[in-house]
Amino acid sequence: MTAALFLSVFLIAACGLIYELIAGTLASYLLGDSVLQFSTIIGTYLFAMGVGSWLSRYLGGALVARFIAIELMVGLVGGFSSTILFLGFAFTESFRLLLYGVVMLVGILVGLEIPLLMRILKERFQFKDLVANVLTFDYLGALGASILFPILLVPKLGLVRSAILFGLLNAAVALWSTWLFARELPRKNGLRMASFVVIAALCAGFVGADRINTLAESNLYADEIILTRSTRYQRIVLTRWHDDLRLFLNSHLQFSSRDEYRYHEALVHPGLAAIEAPRRVLVMGGGDGLAVREILRYQGVQSITLVDLDQEMTHLFRDHELLRTLNSESLRSPKVRIVNADAFVWLDGMREAPFDFVVIDFPDPTNFSLGKLYSTAFYRMLHKAVRPGGMVAVQSTSPLFARQSYWCIVESMKQAGWRALPYHVYVPSFGEWGYVLGVTGAYEPPQALPQGLRFLTPEGLAQVFDFPRDMEPVEALPNRLNDQVLVRYYEKEWGAIAR
Repeated sequence: MTAALFLSVFLIAACGLIYELIAGTLASYLLGDSVLQFSTIIGTYLFAMGVGSWLSRYLGGALVARFIAIELMVGLVGGFSSTILFLGFAFTESFRLLLYGVVMLVGILVGLEIPLLMRILKERFQFKDLVANVLTFDYLGALGASILFPILLVPKLGLVRSAILFGLLNAAVALWSTWLFARELPRKNGLRMASFVVIAALCAGFVGADRINTLAESNLYADEIILTRSTRYQRIVLTRWHDDLRLFLNSHLQFSSRDEYRYHEALVHPGLAAIEAPRRVLVMGGGDGLAVREILRYQGVQSITLVDLDQEMTHLFRDHELLRTLNSESLRSPKVRIVNADAFVWLDGMREAPFDFVVIDFPDPTNFSLGKLYSTAFYRMLHKAVRPGGMVAVQSTSPLFARQSYWCIVESMKQAGWRALPYHVYVPSFGEWGYVLGVTGAYEPPQALPQGLRFLTPEGLAQVFDFPRDMEPVEALPNRLNDQVLVRYYEKEWGAIAR
């Protein structure tokens, strides 16, 4: 019986932390700025647990029955928390209110659990042993949950099923408590029936999780959803309308197949075509293989190293029939080597010979994890990756809609010792879009471009370096690793458009 009691503590702690992690992850997926979302979610959750612990003093009499009822409520509300939040984001205008309301409710219920359990067990153990054992298993449960969450739960089950699974564990604790404490329960059959009802509801939710995701996402995306993936790092959604494929990462559009060629031709060719006889190219980000497709137009290029964090992303664009067609089988080329690693860490530890050309194709700096890849520290590290006379091309958000963000990236590259050459093109899906060439020597716009391009011409290249008045430079601080002003600029500018 003692082992079963402390196993209950272990599971209760694991469930409590999982609900907290799910709320923080889901908020960062949907709202961006992961540091802000996790910080405020954790703070609110801990505050709510404190409120729950304080309220526990007012619960008296029939403590076991109350504990079981709370476990069932935690299982039901916590288990369906991600379902409620996904649907709330899709169908309401008050998502933040709903988010913090759910976090508060779950936190208060979780805060009630351990104090009640300790009061129930105080007759069975000496106080010092009770506190030591309960807290030990509480912390062990939290450790187990924190390890399982990113490695197994999110990539294998997704957020909806992960929450429901742990809701089932809470309900299971409630159910077996009706046997553990049978002598103290005059109406155990009613509590058992309630446990079975909650378990049945959660099982139905687990089975129907895909339908729940489809219902929520069908309201978020205008077109037919043909593929979804939840990975350790992001939510991948692919939509289709007639011949238009669109990729979304964490709800942010990454490309439309109807005009992505404009974006990727502009990213690659102004720099690569200006380098004499390039042989070695590095692509950081760009796990879709579309920039690699453009690089493979250069017959003299002997090797391309693609560094992308998400293995699921590169596998998808290597193996999925529609996506392989879109990137012209680029990720299957024998010239291409794929490295699934954090670009910042990989670059810091790079021991390879310098490259002739580097393409930086990261998502926009919506959070601090991405913002570090636009920092002066990252751009300084890039110097060792580029040979003398080589170049780096950086996708740099919109100089029209996020003007200060764009010129912040330019200033960051300058501060890191690059000669920064800003340029822009029009991509219908995004509007005016900006890039920066970082050069180590002289730059002359190329007089010839590879065959088969659909957008760029040598004659048009001169125009991309001219900025009209509404996109001209504005004052912006450099983005430093310890003070990521870029993320704040970006949130302010794009947030104003979204509102």
